[in-house]
Order: sequence, then structure tokens, then C-alpha cells
Amino acid sequence: MLYNSIQTTRMKRTLFLAFISILFIGCQEEGTTGSDSSSGESEELARLKSENRELQDQLVAKDSALNETIMLFNEIEQNLAMINIKEDEIRFRSNDVELEEDGKQWILQEIQNINYLREANAKKVGELNAALENKNLQITELENMIRKLMDKIQVQEEEIEMLRVELSDLDREYVELLEAYQEQTEITAETLMKLNQAYYAYGTYDELEQNGVVVKEGGFIGMGKKTELKSDFNDDYFTQVDVTKTDLIEVTGKKVKFITDHPSSSYEVVSNGNKHAIKIMDHKSFWKVSKYLVVVVD
Repeated sequence: MLYNSIQTTRMKRTLFLAFISILFIGCQEEGTTGSDSSSGESEELARLKSENRELQDQLVAKDSALNETIMLFNEIEQNLAMINIKEDEIRFRSNDVELEEDGKQWILQEIQNINYLREANAKKVGELNAALENKNLQITELENMIRKLMDKIQVQEEEIEMLRVELSDLDREYVELLEAYQEQTEITAETLMKLNQAYYAYGTYDELEQNGVVVKEGGFIGMGKKTELKSDFNDDYFTQVDVTKTDLIEVTGKKVKFITDHPSSSYEVVSNGNKHAIKIMDHKSFWKVSKYLVVVVD
């Protein structure tokens, strides 16, 4: 499912770039056949070419971050599977009532191997967090799979705690080794918290532009430009919220206009004079397209 989603996303990018390229060619042909082309058209063509180059650079960077995230995801999954195998082997071996010294040493070594895998996973989860913080990497299927992965890690930590209890009657050394890594469950909770983070900002267009949040782009020959979220927007101007706990966002102004995309069925705006309350009725759907909400008020 994740692979198909990624392939679809990349196909859409390719088609979009092809469209832009055709537009460039058309503009170039018009420029060669019409000697009365204005300097404004030439400037617009140059601007479009520059935007196309920037877009290609952004797509390359996004693909690189996406590939890194998928690689980390797979490595964590493999480590989890290996830990499960080792847990089963330890349980089987420890049931031997006449466990020899070499058997005890084998169990100790396997516990160390489990902790090594847990430590490796903790490091990879940290790297995964860093990738998720990339503002341009928002793929719903990927985020859902990562949530499930974090749930798996948490369940496995609970299973390891059960194993610790089972081994406690056999040897204190087993227990001490397992107890040394219990803080890994805190990393799982921190990752889930990051997945639930979203951000919002509002103000007049001038305020948002001056603070590096929005910019007017698109159009042709200076006409029909659209207000959009700036590609390298200023994170510090946003307010952070927890998507699972935030049902209401209040803004003040005469009129309210959404700049970022949020399904209209997931919210409603209740106005009382210059005060407006954005009621989020379906937070999962509301934040699905973008974890950043930008509202322009007049």
C-alpha cells in the first residue's frame, strides 16, 4: 500500500513537470515567432523557468527524505522481528529445569543481543523523528504505518517486561540486564507525541508576509497571483497544538480565508462579529493534507 502510494505520488510529479516543460516550450515558440513580444513576457518566462528549477530541486530533496524514511522503517521492522525470535528462544531455553552454566551464559548473551537491537531501534526512531519533522514530507499512508510501528514497539516493550518477570525467579543477572533498557518505552511515547503535533498561524496578508509565512505566486505576466504558504516559511510564527486535543481555534478579523488545504467537511467556522471560531469536527481529516493551518484575515 505504501509502495503504491509512493509510486502514484512520483507519477503525479513527473506529469506535472512534463506539463511545465510543455508550457516553457510553448512560451519559447511564441517568443521566436512574434517579434513584438514584450519584455514582460520574457521576464515571466524566466520566472517560470526559475520556479521549475526550484520545484525540481524540492522534489529531489523530498524523494531523498522519503527513501531514507522507508529504509529506517524497514530496518526497525526487521529488528522487531529478530527480537521476537530471540524472546521465544530464551523462553524455550529457560524452561529447562536442569539448565547448565553454558545455557545460562547463552541466555545472558541473547539478552544482550536483544538490548543491542532495542538500542539500535531507539537510534533509528530518533532518525525517523527527524525525517518526520521535514515540513515537505507529509504522506498520510506513511504516517499511519509509522503510528502502527510505534504501537508495535510499545507492545514489544510490554512483552519484554513479561519476560523479565518470568526470568526473575531464575537469576537476578537476567533481570538487571533487561531493566537497564526500560527507558526505551519513553522514546516510543515521545515519537507518538511528535506525530500528533500540528501548527497554525493567522493574521492579515501583510502581517503573514512580513513574518515569512505566505507569499503571492503563480499567475501569468503578473496577473492572477495566488496567496500560498511560503516554501521556506518561518516556523517560529506558528502556534503548536496537539491534533487529538484541539477542537477549536479562534481568530479575530472581519473575514476569514484559509490558505492551506483542509477538507470543508472536517470543520465549520462560527462567526460572531470580528471573532471567528474554527470548530474541528474530524481532526484526522482536517490535518490530513497539511499539518500547518494558515488563515488570512482582513
